[in-house]
Amino acid sequence: MREKLFFAISTVIATLLVSAAAPPAIAAEGPLTIYFIDVEGGAATLFVTPAGESLLIDSGYPDNNGRDRDRILKVLRDEAHLNHLDHAAVTHWHLDHFGNHASLASEIEIKNFWDRGIPETLAEDPNFEERIGFYRAASQNESKALAAGDSLPLKSGQTPLAVKIITASREVIPNDGPPNPFAKTNEPKPRDKSDNAASLSFLLSFGDFKFLCCGDLTWNVEAKLVTPNNPIGQVDLFMVTHHGLPVSNNPVLVHAVDPIVAVMCNGPVKGGHPNTLKTLRGVKSLQALYQLHRNIKVAAEDQTPPEFIANSAETSDHCDGTFVKATIAPDGESYTVQIGRDGKPATYKTRK
Repeated sequence: MREKLFFAISTVIATLLVSAAAPPAIAAEGPLTIYFIDVEGGAATLFVTPAGESLLIDSGYPDNNGRDRDRILKVLRDEAHLNHLDHAAVTHWHLDHFGNHASLASEIEIKNFWDRGIPETLAEDPNFEERIGFYRAASQNESKALAAGDSLPLKSGQTPLAVKIITASREVIPNDGPPNPFAKTNEPKPRDKSDNAASLSFLLSFGDFKFLCCGDLTWNVEAKLVTPNNPIGQVDLFMVTHHGLPVSNNPVLVHAVDPIVAVMCNGPVKGGHPNTLKTLRGVKSLQALYQLHRNIKVAAEDQTPPEFIANSAETSDHCDGTFVKATIAPDGESYTVQIGRDGKPATYKTRK
């Protein structure tokens, strides 16, 4: 009896010692989620990191009875289950990109505002001074200006996460990296004096996964970024630049980054231009192109198949405002893309 009691006590003590010496279990991290919100030819892209941090790039058009603001809030609250934004960024100063930052700030807390710097005037917008006043008030004049080469201060976990600014105010990151095999195909266009050319561009990496968003960056600055060398490398997911308009999406960049999946944030009549669609069809590795809208002015055979189009209505009055969602696995090794909450996810492997 004494031997059995001694054995039992020894077993308990040994178990306690092993438990005390063992390191605590590391909680599994969640995925990285990206929502491409339908703002009908504007832009609004929401990111939720494994650490629960949120980033909204651009905010769609104002007015329209609060259409875009409400769609952003619906995704933010009902899909991402957020009650604030950690970061809100503006790629450039056109109204379809910063139109709702102020009205969103009246509904939810926005902790940090990021932009390329606020100009005093904007030649293409005679109402800019009035419009920017609302943004200044929402940000309390404390928005932070980003330059090419900067990084956003996002928390990184077991799978490294980073968001780097690769263009800003017509400047680009150093042209390091391997030679771009498409560099000789570049055909320069007249200098774009609009604010589109000054867009912020974001390169997100999550483990091996890479995502590229260039706002409304235009042709010549796209070429400046990737010629003669390609400092970006190839990406997995590409947000088609400038809603799919042909003043952007220079093949010298699109073919160099060689995305596996692309998402086009176009509207029923804006973006999704046949020239851009032709460029995308020439991408060697492209497996899927998702469009937020069917372009009602472009032939069906020139667009992506209907099952990859989130919204097909001809007018806003009949549009459901369905989003496209990308979910990147916690280890960054694969990702899914689906249309809306109930869409069937398609799975893609992250390139090495």
